[in-house]
Amino acid sequence: MQFETLLSQQESSNSKQLTILKQHFPHCFDKNGAFLPEKLTETVSQEIPISKEFYSLNWLGKSYARLLANQPATTLLSEDKVHNQKPENQHSENLLLCGDNLEVLKHLKQAYAEQVKMIYIDPPYNTGSDGFVYQDDRKFSPEQLAELANVSIDEAKRILEFTDRGSNSHSAWLTFMYPRLYVARELLREDGVIFISIDDNEVAQLKLLCDEVFGEENFVACLVWALGTGTQAGHFVRAHENILVYFKKKELVDNFSGGEGIIEHSALKKISAKNPESEFLFPKGTRWDAPDNFELFGSWGGSEKTTLKKGRMICRNNQLVEDVVLSAGWAQKGQMKTWFKGLHTVDSKGQKVLSFHFNKNGVLRYEKERSVINPPTVLQDIASTKNGSDEIKSFFNENIFNYPKPTDLMKFLVEIATNNDDVILDFFAGSGSIADAIMQLNAEVETNIRKFILIQLPEDLDIALEKASKENKQSIRKAIDYLDSINKPHLLSEITKSRLEKAAAKIKLENPNASGDFAFKIYQTVEDFRFVEEQAFDPNQAQLPSMLNAMLTEEQHQTLLTTWALYDGASLTTPIENIDLAGYGAHLCQRHLYLIAPNFTSQAVKALIEKLDSDDNFSPNHLCIFGANMDSSMQQELAQAVKSYSNKKNISFHIKVRN
Repeated sequence: MQFETLLSQQESSNSKQLTILKQHFPHCFDKNGAFLPEKLTETVSQEIPISKEFYSLNWLGKSYARLLANQPATTLLSEDKVHNQKPENQHSENLLLCGDNLEVLKHLKQAYAEQVKMIYIDPPYNTGSDGFVYQDDRKFSPEQLAELANVSIDEAKRILEFTDRGSNSHSAWLTFMYPRLYVARELLREDGVIFISIDDNEVAQLKLLCDEVFGEENFVACLVWALGTGTQAGHFVRAHENILVYFKKKELVDNFSGGEGIIEHSALKKISAKNPESEFLFPKGTRWDAPDNFELFGSWGGSEKTTLKKGRMICRNNQLVEDVVLSAGWAQKGQMKTWFKGLHTVDSKGQKVLSFHFNKNGVLRYEKERSVINPPTVLQDIASTKNGSDEIKSFFNENIFNYPKPTDLMKFLVEIATNNDDVILDFFAGSGSIADAIMQLNAEVETNIRKFILIQLPEDLDIALEKASKENKQSIRKAIDYLDSINKPHLLSEITKSRLEKAAAKIKLENPNASGDFAFKIYQTVEDFRFVEEQAFDPNQAQLPSMLNAMLTEEQHQTLLTTWALYDGASLTTPIENIDLAGYGAHLCQRHLYLIAPNFTSQAVKALIEKLDSDDNFSPNHLCIFGANMDSSMQQELAQAVKSYSNKKNISFHIKVRN
């Protein structure tokens, strides 16, 4: 039987790294545990050259940032059951996680390590007017911080001074970013990629920081995104932003190819001055993936509208019955002309066009042979900041969010870096642009859809309004007015949620037959309500009455269950099954059986053994007990029953008593 207190282990700024070294290089430590760097150098020097010359980025607070990266989460994770149990959300694999993003990232580490193909973030730029100040509710005394971060008392006091006063210095910004990037890297797949939007205020510091976190050898590019408009910025007009790109392991990814195979995509764009509406004749026999006698009239397709100009748009044997003339904003009209003439057709990337055809909704699509993609480092004509603002205004009738990223930019990055079925993470979700973009892409495919994980701080907009610059006050006031109109709390995460719901409704309206995942589940961090350290459960001591039968509310019970299951490696969308053991309510997730409720009895032990014998589909190998709700004698009875049980399934049981 193993006793553990989850999320309580005290780490120093390098304790996890030393544990890894001890695990793999035990001979590099003496009998007292002191590290012997010369031994490590001797071990690796035969394979790689050893250099004593290097440079690094240092700042006040770096040791503290490393400490924050290593410390466990200080919160628990709770499910929004009202939202998640709505029929449209029950089976969604998309997530909106509300809380301090460093806390949430730490919660995700066990279950989502190396699961994320792409990360995109648009963090605070630290311009001086964007509202960034370092905020930290983690409390250390100077003496504690000096010991854990391995710094002097004087340096510890200086670090605590800027964390307490809310600084926006370069050091404060780097201290804020380092632990978030460090933990996020653990979530990336080995072939994963991260895109980080940033402007000139911090791009130099961010480049050096990412070199340290991801490795200088994994740097890919610093993209320049032309904003499509400009604002006065000193001697020049600011007309671009930067997007830093790093792979987790660059050697595993040759190009932004998304793999071999066939590309299928919409051949339409929104009608605009740059992409005007025009007519095109589609001959009888053009492929159409619709049922027999299906017919379209007038216009269809939502924002990427197609209009019937001549003939009958009717399908038989998956083909057009007669010639039709359609009008739309064709994305590839030149290629269409060549291909419908029966000529060999390639696009600007050298990719062979295999077909143009209509999907079941009458939307023109193309198929091409995929080739490697080498995008230019200057992104011209890929949307603009105005496009992002217009999208927000179309949902909320006001510009309630400053400088949201346009979905076309997000779609471009997602398409070059991911395939269908990949997971994309944004831990500065803001207005939720990337989730909107992913849902738009999902509307174009029927299987193996991309999934998103968004993390957003539930920032109090009333407090933000008080502290905001003149530039930001207007949009925050409009956001508050909007939330009042729908009777929601004044939290930024509520804006994110509303954007996702409005975007999903729009996509479903424009694609009535689409079968993608246009919903999401919500979880949020909550304060840890378990016993504080001085009251901690000790299995070797007699229990005070208040320590047993902990009075958890149903919500707290479910919060503990959610947090434990995630810690034990189950994703947040993994089903949890309720198990009845002679009236005692247990929970099964994967092969972990959770015993959290009080009043576990001998009858429940007997029911557990009987279920193991009789139920072929019931084979847990971990029994996780909430120690505050089961006294030591019952724990021993359960352990003995499991130990002496000669089970037919040859299960090796692990019992964990948790507080």
